[in-house]
Amino acid sequence: MTPVLEVKDVTVRFGGVIAVDKASVSIEAGELIGFVGPNGAGKTTLMRVITGIVKPQQGSVTLEGKDLTGLSINQRVRAGLALAQQIVQPLRGMTVLNNVALACGTAKTANPFKAIKSFDKRAERATALALLTRVGLQDVADNEPSKLPLGYLKRLEVARALALKPRLLLLDEPLAGLNQSEASSLADLIKTLNHDGLSILLIEHNLREVMRVCPKVYVQDLGKSLAFGEAKKIMSRPDVIAAYLGKG
Repeated sequence: MTPVLEVKDVTVRFGGVIAVDKASVSIEAGELIGFVGPNGAGKTTLMRVITGIVKPQQGSVTLEGKDLTGLSINQRVRAGLALAQQIVQPLRGMTVLNNVALACGTAKTANPFKAIKSFDKRAERATALALLTRVGLQDVADNEPSKLPLGYLKRLEVARALALKPRLLLLDEPLAGLNQSEASSLADLIKTLNHDGLSILLIEHNLREVMRVCPKVYVQDLGKSLAFGEAKKIMSRPDVIAAYLGKG
């Protein structure tokens, strides 16, 4: 079976600094993988390679067997990649519902002439409301994002990503800045989305929640692939513990 995502021997250099060093990871369809590692491990850089923000000096990234080399961020999104970012930046002048409805209209916005002629937004608004219900935000659909707490905005970011109908959902530290109750609740939502069949790569520093909801983890340290496999086994390995706590 072709992996939904395959990162192979990716290397990224910034001047004389090697941020990612021949990193490789493969995700099968329907998997929820926790992507972890200490600060400075190169996690964000590798995520940016996957999304097309950073161009690697070496290696390849494929989505369901399709080579993403040379594709723009927009093209990768239309190929089936969606990213929910750590720093949430919704369109403040729109309601929560319209933020998601706009993302639901990507098929129309692909062609500017088609977009100009598309006045009827009822289908997109109906889909957006269904997605807001899925992430637990249906009661604030008509609110402006500026009036919502961070926990709600994180869920809004997930809903906007889901509106793109991704084959793979990338989550960049969605639990950052949340209290334990909010983090646990959002982690439960991520687990539910995965149980519904969505493939997810979760970058996260909250190891407690990663271990609770992710069957497998991929560990990166100093830009290199360190370990990949069953979460409990991997996180109990001496080399993984040393990467987090130090050699001493």
